[in-house]
Amino acid sequence: MRQKKILAVVTNQATYGASKHRTGLWLGELVHFYDKAVQAGHPVDVVSPAGGEVPLDPRSLGRLFADQTVRSYLADPAFMSGLKATHPVADADPDDYSTIFFTGGHGTMWDFPDSADLQRTAQAIYAGGGIVSSVCHGACALINLQDTDGNPLVRNRTVTGFATVEERLAGVKSRVPFLLEDELRAKGAKYVRSTVPMTPHAVRDGRLITGQNPVSTKAVSDLILAALTETE
Repeated sequence: MRQKKILAVVTNQATYGASKHRTGLWLGELVHFYDKAVQAGHPVDVVSPAGGEVPLDPRSLGRLFADQTVRSYLADPAFMSGLKATHPVADADPDDYSTIFFTGGHGTMWDFPDSADLQRTAQAIYAGGGIVSSVCHGACALINLQDTDGNPLVRNRTVTGFATVEERLAGVKSRVPFLLEDELRAKGAKYVRSTVPMTPHAVRDGRLITGQNPVSTKAVSDLILAALTETE
C-alpha cells in the first residue's frame, strides 16, 4: 500500500485586500513544517487556492524571523521555483493525502475562507480519516469547513489561531477584514491561546490540530507527526 502524502496549502494573496500594503505567505510557517515532515519521511505537496505564484510576506523574510532553516530554503532554487508555479488545490486528489496543513500569512484572510475547492478537498480528507491542521492565519480555512452532517467542523472543538491581541501587537488590526479569534468562536469553536502573546502554542483535538502564531509552527508540526505515527 502506497504511503499517503501531506498537502500544504499556501496563499495567493499579495496585499491586504485592495490596499498597497504587502502580505502573502509567512515563509517560516511553510518551511519549518515542510522540513520536519520531509525529514520524518512524509512527502509534501505545496498547493494554493488559485495556483501559480505565491507571494511572500516581506516581514517574514527579515532578520528577526528568517532563521537558518528559512534562509536555507530561500537559497534552494528548486524549492523557490516551486513557489512561483504552484498547482491549484482543485488538482489535488484527496485520496492521495493523509493530512492537509494550512499555512498562514495575512493573505489567507482573503483567499482561504470562501474557497470552494479548498473546502471540498479538506472536508474529503477529513471524512476519509485524515488530519486537518493549520498554523496562525491558516486557521482562516477552518471557518467555513463542515463535517459530514453539515455542521461547522470547529464546533465544540478546541482550536487556536492568530489572536486578536497579536493583530494589535503586529500593528495590522485596522487592515484585516475580520478577527480570526472572533470568527472561530462564532462558529462554536473553543478558542484557546497562550497567556503570553507571540509565544508557541499548539493544540490537538482528535484529528484537528492547530497552532497559534508563526513561532508555533514547530510545535504544531510535532503534534501532526505524532498523530500520523499513531495511524501508521
